Amino acid sequence: MSPLNDRADGAGHAAVAVTGADLAGAAEAVHDLDRLILLGIAADLHRRTGLGRGAAQEADAIASDLGAAPRHRWIAGHWLAALHEAGLVRRNAEGRYHDLRAPRRAELAAARTRMEAARLALGYPAELAELMLRSLRLLPSLLRDEVGVQALLYPDGEPGTAEAVYRGNLISRYLNAAAAEVLRELAERATRPLRILELGAGIGATTADLLPVLAGRPVEFYLFTDLSPFFLDTARRRFDAGFLRYALLDIARDLPRQAGELDLIVAATMAHNAPHVGRLLGQAAALLAPGGRVLLIETIREHPQSLTSMPFALSTQDGPPQRLDGRAGTTRTYLSREEWLSALEGGGLRVEVDLPRPGDPLAALSQRLLVATR
Repeated sequence: MSPLNDRADGAGHAAVAVTGADLAGAAEAVHDLDRLILLGIAADLHRRTGLGRGAAQEADAIASDLGAAPRHRWIAGHWLAALHEAGLVRRNAEGRYHDLRAPRRAELAAARTRMEAARLALGYPAELAELMLRSLRLLPSLLRDEVGVQALLYPDGEPGTAEAVYRGNLISRYLNAAAAEVLRELAERATRPLRILELGAGIGATTADLLPVLAGRPVEFYLFTDLSPFFLDTARRRFDAGFLRYALLDIARDLPRQAGELDLIVAATMAHNAPHVGRLLGQAAALLAPGGRVLLIETIREHPQSLTSMPFALSTQDGPPQRLDGRAGTTRTYLSREEWLSALEGGGLRVEVDLPRPGDPLAALSQRLLVATR
């Protein structure tokens, strides 16, 4: 891998080091949080369905038992697949589920106790733990679409919980600091004012670490885009750099037509939302000037700890999100590392950064920084 990979990795770990965190127990902590959510879902399904007794049932019948709103019905099957993988429910040759194991009260209490140690080990703020517990309490209302996921991420309209998810934790510190170092290297060798596009910027969790790198440097524009006017309005109030521009953009449609003009395209925890990732990356590559880069921060595996929140954000009015790439016909949200590398290379891009490194304790969180150059 390139010298830039080493430079970005060093910056990321420097950002983690200042927290004093011991990463040795990261994998165990991730497992504990995943287990808590799986047990919570199993307990809820055992109370509200006949899965723990009687004949095997199809996922759709379970969705009916749960009173799931039409657009969220697919989530029941998504949960059952995760419970089956974890050994908490059985599935027969016809794909029907049966013999759901009911978690014992002591088992649930022990998982709840381990959660606090796990969140501290991973540098998760208290808001993130509360999000997990609150989502478990609200499962019936979430499935019935009586409570939206926005109410979980922005309780009382405040961004603290969303900040905890996307910024206030060790893996986000590492990835955002490494991303900022990639931008710093790009700015150091630039021969003209930079042109930057950020896709699906959301609350600006990564933006907030990138903008300070650009202070005092020549920047033609930094185009902050998102599908939601809410996030654009929030960013206008939060950031005051004179080169910032804002625009609504849906990555499911065509990207802006600025062929060969951009120096950097940033997509932090959002490129997986594209119906066809290869098509998105191909369009992105066409927008880059020679030597321009695509910078991705991506989850490469769905951890059970997100099962009670993120699927609800993905539901469309018609049900599960549309997938036209290798995920077609499944409810899989994320691409693997290998799939991302293949998609980047298929778009005519050369991968220069792929972090965390193999064996890094942070790899247990299954989030990566991928940077590729045209």
